[in-house]
Amino acid sequence: MATQKKIDSVTTLTEKVNRAKVMVLADYRGLKHKQLEELRRNLKKTNGEFMIAKNRLVLRALGDRAESMREPLNNETAILFAYEDEVAPLKEMLKFFKAAGLGKTKAGLMGTTVMSDADVTKLATLPSRDALLGKLVRQLNAPIQSLHYALQWNMNKLVWALNAVKDKKTS
Repeated sequence: MATQKKIDSVTTLTEKVNRAKVMVLADYRGLKHKQLEELRRNLKKTNGEFMIAKNRLVLRALGDRAESMREPLNNETAILFAYEDEVAPLKEMLKFFKAAGLGKTKAGLMGTTVMSDADVTKLATLPSRDALLGKLVRQLNAPIQSLHYALQWNMNKLVWALNAVKDKKTS
């Protein structure tokens, strides 16, 4: 029989899965409680959440995507939910795992796409969303900037020529 506590847990997990842009399963074995609390504090700054839940409850919360995530959901599994930026919480978690020398990613879910451990690691190497948007803006602005300099060059030549004439007449 399902207890009310388990029903509430599945409801909470389902809401988090639906709200998250990226969900990453991680093996957290070996991390102490204080380390987990520190990781949670660090992830909160990047609008991410690190949660430990029973594998069966996670499978129920995943619904139709559960079959693709059944294999990585073995042993102790923690879940990272990234709500706004897909990359920043993941980078923070991997940085923490590297510093602690414990923990590793198992798999991930971005929308409906299942990601392997290698895909999750590759996603973590991407620049942040703000950096990518800045790069896009610079590239969109480059042709306009070039046109501006090309049009300004003729005006500068005219001003320099007039200044040269003025200097010649005053000397």
